Amino acid sequence: QVQLVESGGGLVQPGGSLRLSCAASGFRFSTNAMSWYRQAPGKERELVGTISSGGGSRNYADSVKGRFTISRDNGKNTVYLQMNSLKPEDTAVYYCNVVGRPHWGQGTQVTVSS
Repeated sequence: QVQLVESGGGLVQPGGSLRLSCAASGFRFSTNAMSWYRQAPGKERELVGTISSGGGSRNYADSVKGRFTISRDNGKNTVYLQMNSLKPEDTAVYYCNVVGRPHWGQGTQVTVSS
């Protein structure tokens, strides 16, 4: 059974940083691409970025490019989202996802506010 557990969210001031983690289990993590999504209040869920199974290829939404970095540790079955230079518009619940599979974790709330 696929399980995804996101953590690391919180309240941060504009310009600050957070590092989110997603612990995965129930499938062969090292052979699957992973994505981060986010959903702000009243908005649809949007793709933040994707990392290939080996970590050598990454792509990002234009809104986060240059500020966010996705990485993974296949030995720990964990994918990370490093978020720098945070803006109020980054406020959302953040989710990780196994590319091509309909599984979602509970998400982790990120609030950027002074």
